[in-house]
Amino acid sequence: MRFFSDNAAAVCPPVLAAMAEANTLDTAYDGDRWSAQLDDRFSALFETEVRALWVPSGTAANCLALAALCPPHGSVICHRDAHIENDECGAPEFYTHGAKLRLADGPGAKLTPESIAAALDGVRDDVHQVQPHAVSITNATEYGLAYTPAEVAAIGTLCSERGLGLHMDGARFANAIAHLGCAPADVTWRSGVAALSFGFVKNGGMSAEALIFFDTALAEATLYRRKRAGLLLSKGRYLAAQILAMLDGDVWRANAAAANAGAALLAAAAPDRLVYPVEANEVFLRMSPAEAAGLRALGFDFYDWAPGEVRLVVSWDQTEAAIRPLAQAIAALGPSPQLVTS
Repeated sequence: MRFFSDNAAAVCPPVLAAMAEANTLDTAYDGDRWSAQLDDRFSALFETEVRALWVPSGTAANCLALAALCPPHGSVICHRDAHIENDECGAPEFYTHGAKLRLADGPGAKLTPESIAAALDGVRDDVHQVQPHAVSITNATEYGLAYTPAEVAAIGTLCSERGLGLHMDGARFANAIAHLGCAPADVTWRSGVAALSFGFVKNGGMSAEALIFFDTALAEATLYRRKRAGLLLSKGRYLAAQILAMLDGDVWRANAAAANAGAALLAAAAPDRLVYPVEANEVFLRMSPAEAAGLRALGFDFYDWAPGEVRLVVSWDQTEAAIRPLAQAIAALGPSPQLVTS
């Protein structure tokens, strides 16, 4: 009955089993045999040489990546609805030692080459203004839309032409890949992405995310930043074990596909209420406050979003039997209210 956030979902059994297996004496920090496998495993997944670091949160992954791409005197262009702007409590500025976030627009929280160029062109090339050094995009976006390989490549080309590093916040990267059906490489390094925050916690992990550097030279200094930030956990093998368990047998992809299918079931219940197409595991619906209150009275939990909109998030472990009652309740509301939405 809870559709607040996939952050609150259960940990999937393979992850718990892997942590139990790792519960033995081994080298501390990241010198253990589980952490030692990450570079090779992710290199195989992405079909190129990468450096992979475990970190305990998505905020840590995003902000360490931005610190690698942007100096303290620079700026990072992101969407004004981006998680790094609205939900990380100034952590990007903290980790980069003062770099500025410069905000751009686009429907569904997607940036385009045009919106990025508009933000770039408003900056004078002189010492009195903060110069851009990186772009950050989110896949899937904060409104559940997936950037296609072509869309990322267009942004990657602009970044290459303008000398900018490209970071992808992949808190729901697995959900985007499950929707797109493409190789992970196609929407990352082949399209110009230098660093990826690969989310696992929302998708059945417990406390581990992966920071992937396709520009492997960025990793070396990040090892020191991770330690300095207090993020080099002494028993890092438990984080590495979680990630490896998600990679084994493509658990990460299967979990994301299950969550996406659940979101599609909700979307099908009220297609005229959809604010955006459903391309991941988030559903945004037009709904009056009275209608939302009625659903909550039935026991369903979810977030109000923009005025006249609600957000429903399906987790990897919510079965069709658990989702269908909400779908039926939404369908029973009838036609969409005529509301002004953002």
